[in-house]
Amino acid sequence: MTITIALERQTVLLAGRESVGKSQLAAAWANQPARSDNFRGSTVHIEHYRTERFDLVDTPGILRSSDSETTRLAMQEMDQHETVLLVVQATCLDEDLAEMLPLLKGKRGAVAVTFWDKVQPGEASQEALERLEKETRLRFIAMNARMPATEQLRELEEAIEHSQAFPEKPPKSKTGWRIEPRPGILEGRFGAVFCLILLLIPALLTIFGANRLADFLHPLVAQAIQPAIEWVNASFPAWLAAPLTAEYDDFGYGLLNMGPFLLVWAFPTVLLFSVVSAIYKTTGLIERINVTLHPLVRPLGLSGRDLVRVLVGFGCNVPAVISTRACSSCSRGNAISAISFGAACSYQLPATLAVLSAGAVANGTNPLWPMFGYFAYLPVTTMIYLRLTSTSVSRDRLNMLMHFQRPFLQWPSWAAIYREIRGTLEQFLFQAMPIFVVICGVTSLLAYSGAIAVLSAVLSPIMTIFNLPASASVAMVMASIRKDGIFLLTPLEGAATPMTTLQFLTAVYLAGVLFPCLVTALQISREMGWRFAVKMMARQAIFASLFAAFLGWIGAFWN
Repeated sequence: MTITIALERQTVLLAGRESVGKSQLAAAWANQPARSDNFRGSTVHIEHYRTERFDLVDTPGILRSSDSETTRLAMQEMDQHETVLLVVQATCLDEDLAEMLPLLKGKRGAVAVTFWDKVQPGEASQEALERLEKETRLRFIAMNARMPATEQLRELEEAIEHSQAFPEKPPKSKTGWRIEPRPGILEGRFGAVFCLILLLIPALLTIFGANRLADFLHPLVAQAIQPAIEWVNASFPAWLAAPLTAEYDDFGYGLLNMGPFLLVWAFPTVLLFSVVSAIYKTTGLIERINVTLHPLVRPLGLSGRDLVRVLVGFGCNVPAVISTRACSSCSRGNAISAISFGAACSYQLPATLAVLSAGAVANGTNPLWPMFGYFAYLPVTTMIYLRLTSTSVSRDRLNMLMHFQRPFLQWPSWAAIYREIRGTLEQFLFQAMPIFVVICGVTSLLAYSGAIAVLSAVLSPIMTIFNLPASASVAMVMASIRKDGIFLLTPLEGAATPMTTLQFLTAVYLAGVLFPCLVTALQISREMGWRFAVKMMARQAIFASLFAAFLGWIGAFWN
């Protein structure tokens, strides 16, 4: 007779500071892909993993000197669990223990020491852990969180099953370890220049890679869906066909004649951007860039760690806004403002470049000039906007919430790159796309009812403030709902061009920064509250109007 004993499952919470390897360890332990990467604050949700014997709860990294949403979330989750696996870095073991142990009063568990491959192997390092074990009565298991050995995972399970209470105070025994990577080219005299070049690479790849692919796919997709559009227009009543096939000046904004083009234009950009950002993140390169550029962005009310959130916005603004949960409360609003104002998403950027190129060709101008002008004017005005709207506290050089140590660089793995791509695409498909579908239908019905035409007519006289023709008002309205509305500015082939090259530049700039798209605005409202969202959008509209008016009239005075 065989007797099977069912062991009671136990829930274990993984706690630790940022970038200690909690997510990597939980994923390896559960033999599942991790859901975050090698940059600080990458975990912004509570994640759950399941092993044969344990339910693992992966929490965001704790930064005790910070008041970020993720730190609050981790502390709140910690109160609900009795068994904790404390994850600390061997490279700054004393510091991690001093900061984390007081938070674990009344809890039981063990300690996982990651980054063990960075410590010089030998009896001395192992004896240091043994002294800590003797004083704290806790098990200390050393490992490389990215690739823990089977024996190390077995030791972790035994340590959890025979867990001891965490001491109320840090141990008196000290390892004296403080291991930091050597400064590299990014920390040199011209480090900031190299960092800026690295930040431009995703944009250049988008322009010369993803957009070229979209140019190739666009006519093929248009030809494929045209029979369906014609069938809907012929078979459905006008009010029912409007959400599916509505058009304005040959520009479709119905779900059927616009939805596929969202994938054609935005999907390749999001995919390519996620590949580049995955390499930057998993190697630790993005953190090196942030450390180097921190002194430059501090006067703008941002920290170096906030910068990566703004960069995510060039793929899609929605996940970028969500990722700001890891920002300090004194700089989170600034980071969201930077995303909303200056991060041209994968839907806005192709439309902007297409209009600038077509406008330049129609005026007999080299298309590169307005493109360079756009990529120069957008970041400059974004920096001015942040400088004038950020709080003095967020710009204070003594604000210690903005400082962090230089991370180690490591080779990327295909698995890590795959995780980043999958995560980005999931956010794009399951968060942005459903809202897009709703907005697409509502916008089409508003257009069918004449509401958008009335609003455009009201705004037409205002276009003179920016030295733009009245016809540009329609694009402003549509771009405020969906950034692909910028396509409405494209000059028709063979028609007289109503705008100069500089006016095209002014129009696409204003349409892009006047308001965030409705999807982003709704996400900002969910994250920060509707009062913050309304106040931020009103402030953004004022500054965008001033910058656009200056740009629009400088050419007139120049001529």
